[in-house]
Amino acid sequence: SPPLLRLFPGRLSAFPLFLLALLLGFASLLWLQLSCSGEGPAPGGQERGVPRQPCPPPAPLQPPEEEPSWGPHRLALLVPFRERFEELLAFVPYMHRFLSKKRIRHHIFILNQVDHFRFNRASLINVGFLESGNDTDYIAMHDVDLLPLNEHLDYSFPEAGPFHVASPELHPLYHYKTYVGGILLLTKQHYELCNGMSNRFWGWGREDDEFYRRIKGAGLQVRRPSGITTGYETFQHLHDPAWRKRDQKRIAAQKQEQFKVDREGGLNNVRYRIESRTDLSVAGAPCTVLNILLDCDTNETPWCTFG
Repeated sequence: SPPLLRLFPGRLSAFPLFLLALLLGFASLLWLQLSCSGEGPAPGGQERGVPRQPCPPPAPLQPPEEEPSWGPHRLALLVPFRERFEELLAFVPYMHRFLSKKRIRHHIFILNQVDHFRFNRASLINVGFLESGNDTDYIAMHDVDLLPLNEHLDYSFPEAGPFHVASPELHPLYHYKTYVGGILLLTKQHYELCNGMSNRFWGWGREDDEFYRRIKGAGLQVRRPSGITTGYETFQHLHDPAWRKRDQKRIAAQKQEQFKVDREGGLNNVRYRIESRTDLSVAGAPCTVLNILLDCDTNETPWCTFG
């Protein structure tokens, strides 16, 4: 007899053996889950405080380009970025799986500002738009610290006009009526109609408010989600204000200029150079990192530096 059967007195029928196999299999899976998630006793006598091996992440969904049901449109996910690597490591695989489950063809662009000027979210989005290629026909201006939790949120082609996914009644922080930040979808045609975003906003904030005026000036109507019942729990906000302090300083004339509409600048005069372009994978999720050197005319916007 096999050694395992000698542990049990008498004869065992097939059904009890089947139940025993199921029980052992379940116990093995439970032990594996507890050991790699950090709960329960450490495997192999491992001392407390020593990092466990992470559980293997689920395989990312790869968009089947030949699948007609995914539709003809392709989204360029434009993510302005600087020195938020912890957020980036969570964002890329999460958004790739989220969009793939929704059958949204997409390409994630990480717009990494590597110059020595103050952060300029709007200019980075302008650059991302210009560098996103002809195989994408609409964009998402997407903050790296905002993850959609509700699978019913719409990321499809916004043919009827700009679609504000992170609407004021859903965003965990910003609730005023003219808010269009966080996550905003536009066709490339509509973005060009607005001449993109103003390049005059160095530091944090106000570029979205100016862009709302551009949208209205172009005769476009902002649409927002309907039927979403999760309220302020619709998104996960990854930003830690104590650890990642925002550059909210207002220098010299910047205090007055931040409330004005820029009627001349935008896509037509963004000044930049691509230092490098790298295609990479984060936990199996593909993305393209653009290292971007912005340029600043200190006569026009002296507040692009602190000096």
